Amino acid sequence: MFHRFLPDRFTCALLLTVLLASVLPCRGAWATAFGRLTDAAIALLFFLHGAKLSRQAVLAGAMHWRLHLTVLASTFVLFPLLGWALRPLLAPLVTPGLYLGVLFLCALPSTVQSSIAFTSIARGNVSAAVCAASASSLLGIFVTPLLVGLLLEAHGGGGMSWHAVGEIVLQLLVPFVAGQVAQRWIGGWVQRHRPLVGVVDQGSILLVVYTAFSASVLQGLWKQTPLPVLGGLLLANAVLLALALLATRYGARMLGFGKEDEITIVFCGSKKSLASGIPMAKVLFAGHPLGMIVLPIMLFHQMQLMVCAVLARRYARRPEAGTPGGEDTAPAD
Repeated sequence: MFHRFLPDRFTCALLLTVLLASVLPCRGAWATAFGRLTDAAIALLFFLHGAKLSRQAVLAGAMHWRLHLTVLASTFVLFPLLGWALRPLLAPLVTPGLYLGVLFLCALPSTVQSSIAFTSIARGNVSAAVCAASASSLLGIFVTPLLVGLLLEAHGGGGMSWHAVGEIVLQLLVPFVAGQVAQRWIGGWVQRHRPLVGVVDQGSILLVVYTAFSASVLQGLWKQTPLPVLGGLLLANAVLLALALLATRYGARMLGFGKEDEITIVFCGSKKSLASGIPMAKVLFAGHPLGMIVLPIMLFHQMQLMVCAVLARRYARRPEAGTPGGEDTAPAD
């Protein structure tokens, strides 16, 4: 079982990128060039996601409105409330800058690819997962900046400007809509070259991590983040993830959802998106030490993948419906 908890290649690449930024941070003209390259890569990423996303697959699961509302409530209500309510308990574990990153983590949308993948492995409602995760990702473009503003005010860090919301829409939503418009011409090509989207996805994240950590290292990130603080951040992330998993699992059962829908709610409602979070942080926290803002989501990303991989396999081992000991997996409504 030990290999399940080993980091994947992308996580190793993230760690190497952080190490590179710590040893050879970019500065001056190189920092400007990397910043522009990062903006272009992010725009290309969301354009390709728009061209790849099947409207038919989304429409197939769109009618399951109770499930989607439950997922959105977990993502955009439960998580922010946990970040705010647990502040007296979790904030002493980390620095104020890192807890700002924890609050940002709580406001992020759900992941798309891994939510769908784990739902499929666990034999959940995949079509509903496609719709729920995609809706969360799109709504996050508007909802996350507003939630960040509310959480910052509660945290004593000031509000969020509408200019930042406009920047997010321009950088993320506009390329996505352009990709949807172009889907009729290039959608088939993008589906046949799915690894290309993965390369752009991971490449854009690595670029943002390198530029963000370079700037933060130059501002003294590691001098301000000793090992006990990193341990406290891991504990804070673990508490948030555990509470989210418990709330989504037992909340789905209390609301009368079947097993397949419960699986979808657990895997879509407990995750946070690294792919959306890092580009948003670049816009929303311009002028802040970005390394501290993105470090919580980077650690949470790996933690959620490892834990959900184990949960997905456990769900997958349940008996099929109709077999002795099997459960009824029909949707509740």
